[in-house]
Amino acid sequence: MSLIRPFAALRPAAGRAAEVIAPPYDVVTQDEARLLAQDRPGSFLHISRAEIDLPTGTDPYSPAVYDRARENLLSMERAGLLIREKNPSYYAYRLTMDGHSQTGLAFTAAVAAYQAGRIRRHELTRPDKEDDRVRQIDALNAQTGPVLLSYRSQPEVAELLAAATRENPTMDVIGHHGVRHTLWTIADIPRVTRLTDLFETMERLYIADGHHRSAAAARVAGQRKNNPDSTGYFLAVGFPDCEMRIFDYNRVVTDLNGLTEAKFLERIAQFGQLIPENYPVCPSRATEYGMYLFRQWYRLIFDPQDIPADPVARLDVSLLQDRILAPILGINDPRRDKRIDFVGGIRGLAELQHRVDSGEMAVAFSLYPTSMSDLMAVADVGAIMPPKSTWFEPKLADGLLSHVFE
Repeated sequence: MSLIRPFAALRPAAGRAAEVIAPPYDVVTQDEARLLAQDRPGSFLHISRAEIDLPTGTDPYSPAVYDRARENLLSMERAGLLIREKNPSYYAYRLTMDGHSQTGLAFTAAVAAYQAGRIRRHELTRPDKEDDRVRQIDALNAQTGPVLLSYRSQPEVAELLAAATRENPTMDVIGHHGVRHTLWTIADIPRVTRLTDLFETMERLYIADGHHRSAAAARVAGQRKNNPDSTGYFLAVGFPDCEMRIFDYNRVVTDLNGLTEAKFLERIAQFGQLIPENYPVCPSRATEYGMYLFRQWYRLIFDPQDIPADPVARLDVSLLQDRILAPILGINDPRRDKRIDFVGGIRGLAELQHRVDSGEMAVAFSLYPTSMSDLMAVADVGAIMPPKSTWFEPKLADGLLSHVFE
């Protein structure tokens, strides 16, 4: 099996992409999904978050949700809103946001390569979230959310993508957060073959975002061994590492684990400088953090001479977990502990303030973004980062390309 291969995409019909595309299912709440899909019957949120079409309070993991997702997908196909390509193709995929642009390749990636560690992960998955994606794939008989991958920049791949983007795009649409999504179809056999061969020379690919989707794809492939030619590949878009952009992924905690404010600050100060600030703190470098507590911002700075050499332990997310979240706040398993939540940097520091000032949370931490070099270093040694270590922007769109099983 080759590392990647082209696929016959299910995609919006010509001129209909703006009606369809939606943000990834896991970056919006149920209430946000309802609002975004309001008066948009063709929004892909009716498939990726089908609970919005059922009574408020419906369990998003109930069988009725997956049944409705399948009905909605079939309805959009029957209405001609979504069409199936006749021939397998690759797609050059460009994301443009706030002056930043990155161009990658959409393809299907081999499950076998993922299982063998050639497609590297850097996070563990949550069982409930992984089960959800398995049920979604089974219900739709398709993968509808692409996995975001990265690869070490390869000059000839960049040249082939640049040549494709000089042609007329297949789709060009503005999506969530003003992100521009532009796709060019690459169907001619010589270019398809060359791209396949070039990716085959790559030692490994890296999962940037989509650990639950890739893990679920592997499980479905294992369950459907009678159809490996179709289910043995999962939907993905790969971008060169030099074009990837990682935002901060911040933390909010519901309580101080029984400590008073004074005692909590005293414990925190043992690990470094704690400086009160009159404005929201956006860390400017590694080992520096912002902390918001009782309507007061602080700048917390760890001693850079006291940072481990281990590629996981030295990460800012690990230092926060190992020095504050676990020993002081009692959050030993951030994957399962309901007392902690994670806020993507795209939502800004104002969101951290709001969640603390509202009384929902007691303390918030802003972090310096993890770098791509750190991510790849961790993945290269087969290690795992703490959960929610990276927030990539811009996000891929759901609904623009789907991989239907034969």
